[in-house]
Amino acid sequence: MALVRSASVALLAIGLVSVAACASRRAGGPEVYGSSGGFLGVGRKSAPAPVAGIGVNSFLWRASLDTLAFMPLASADPYGGVIITDWYTNPEKADERFKATVYILDTRLRADGLTVTVFKQVKAADGNWVDTSSSTQTQVDIENSILTRARQLRLSNLR
Repeated sequence: MALVRSASVALLAIGLVSVAACASRRAGGPEVYGSSGGFLGVGRKSAPAPVAGIGVNSFLWRASLDTLAFMPLASADPYGGVIITDWYTNPEKADERFKATVYILDTRLRADGLTVTVFKQVKAADGNWVDTSSSTQTQVDIENSILTRARQLRLSNLR
């Protein structure tokens, strides 16, 4: 069992390194003209190649983490754009708990570049947690809070 797990982790690491190497290559041949229109000469670049960073919009990413900071974080993948929280119980209402998953779908700051899914459980009489539907308004409110925070972050970055 441990050998299979070790082999799986090794294959995953090799795959990630391979993908990262492909992402840092620049497409196309040498540039001849710069952005200002002046001749640069064959093989010279007008700007350094882009550095591989997170694969999603950084403002949406940061805003999502800020907005959900009150919930315990279970998983965060900045390259895939997925944030998963652990169960959160409001101390004032201990008979229900929530869990959220945020999907950032775009590298641009757009309202349709974000999806939030909220899961809700209530405590049954026997003490077990039972799944129940959460309000769609809760999901919309969290999405709007994230988008508002992302716009604030972008504006503060422009100044």
